[in-house]
Amino acid sequence: MSENEEVIPVAGPWVTEREIAYVADAARNAWFSNHYEYNRRFEEAFAAYVGVKHAVSLPHCTAAIHLSLAAAGIGPGDEVIVPDVTWIASVAPVVYVGATPIFADIKKDTWCIDPRSVETATTARTKAIIGVDLYGSMADWSELRRIAERHGLLLIEDAAEALGSEYGGRKAGALGDTGVFSFHGSKTLTTGEGGMFVTNDDHLHQRVMTLRDHGRPPGDKLFLNTEVGFKYKMSALQAAFGLAQIERVEELIARKREIFNWYRETLNGLDGITLNAEPQGTLNSYWMVTVIPEPSFGLDKFALMDGFRGRKIDTRPFFSPLSSLPAFADRPASSAHMPAQPVGETIAKYGVNLPSGYHMTEELVQRVADALKQILKV
Repeated sequence: MSENEEVIPVAGPWVTEREIAYVADAARNAWFSNHYEYNRRFEEAFAAYVGVKHAVSLPHCTAAIHLSLAAAGIGPGDEVIVPDVTWIASVAPVVYVGATPIFADIKKDTWCIDPRSVETATTARTKAIIGVDLYGSMADWSELRRIAERHGLLLIEDAAEALGSEYGGRKAGALGDTGVFSFHGSKTLTTGEGGMFVTNDDHLHQRVMTLRDHGRPPGDKLFLNTEVGFKYKMSALQAAFGLAQIERVEELIARKREIFNWYRETLNGLDGITLNAEPQGTLNSYWMVTVIPEPSFGLDKFALMDGFRGRKIDTRPFFSPLSSLPAFADRPASSAHMPAQPVGETIAKYGVNLPSGYHMTEELVQRVADALKQILKV
């Protein structure tokens, strides 16, 4: 490793003159009667891309999950089944509305929620399932839909990390009763911070439009709030940036897949590691390239990250099981039905996200791959 080598960041956006021009125009003109013009254009373009009827721009994905639950009337006494291995933002809104999160195991190949575990977790108090398309992989939405319909449950698709992925020819985000997306700075499409709620359900859409603006029905000019709601709106500047990005979405997805293919080709033949899956009938947009070394290497994810850090390469740990976090230590009943040795526990112990941002080149991927081989001593 050269002393002059710069640190390789784990993530990063792809910004062009289009984003800059749109944001500058919004700063000049998105006021008064035009204040929502960029949001409207962004929402319409996003809905068309995902293949849904309604899209609502929000300050973050967490708000979209919160509004999905609140719009459906889920609250105290209700249970919501969630994957045990995901980012906490997928589950925190369950607590916001006063419901109880119930953890389910994940599948070994896709790392997404396992429908068999969902069935085991379902009770008379279950009101919703939140499936997460982790790191760009797609959950088993056909089976989750069957479970939801059999028990009369709301099905939420957390597609925060999966914009552009597909399942059975349908885009991520279009497979639940509601779909939610993140536009954090690390995501495939970014607005710096931001999120989107999507649905084909007119009633849920109408409820979200009211709840996100302090309980003001759409079109209210008299400030006659009909209920206590929330303040969840995206600025015109963010929407302008997002519009430019969604207009470039095909090239964004293509670059993500290209980066993954560089890794796959470079690491081909390296035994004892697993990369992101793409089962038949799915398309993975590969938000983050993730490697799971076998336990036999004797290195957990934190040791692996230390090795990369010493070689000036930034990485992220695979999400830890939520049931293992101090934040949920007072909720033992949430994981009481889980198997003694959950699949997610092993995956989460060893997995690491490799640098996957748009700054990556074939040369940088080669440097990361070489570092991985050195750390694993293969």
